[in-house]
Amino acid sequence: MRMNFLGALTMCGALLLTAPIAEAQSQAAAAAAAMPSKTAVNLNAATLDQLETLPGIGRKTAERIIEFRTKSGGFKRIEELMNVRGIGEKSFLKIKPLIVVTAKTDKAPGD
Repeated sequence: MRMNFLGALTMCGALLLTAPIAEAQSQAAAAAAAMPSKTAVNLNAATLDQLETLPGIGRKTAERIIEFRTKSGGFKRIEELMNVRGIGEKSFLKIKPLIVVTAKTDKAPGD
């Protein structure tokens, strides 16, 4: 079967348009697989080491997160993380699926 010029051009165009999408999906899957844990990090209970497992969060930023939660009495919503110096919207969006906020329980059962 012989393909006409227009058919060949259309097929090449379709391949060129889908290649970047497939590459982006592949990179996103690789980034997700590289994450150290599937467990979400609780901003109200996480240690420095646990906070440092989040992408883009180094030691200083982890220290600021702990300082913020100590001074403010804990995070009520994950969006409050953007109130920590060094975490803007772009950084927040990267780690948003990896964090949660739950109440930290310091009391022993029965207290």
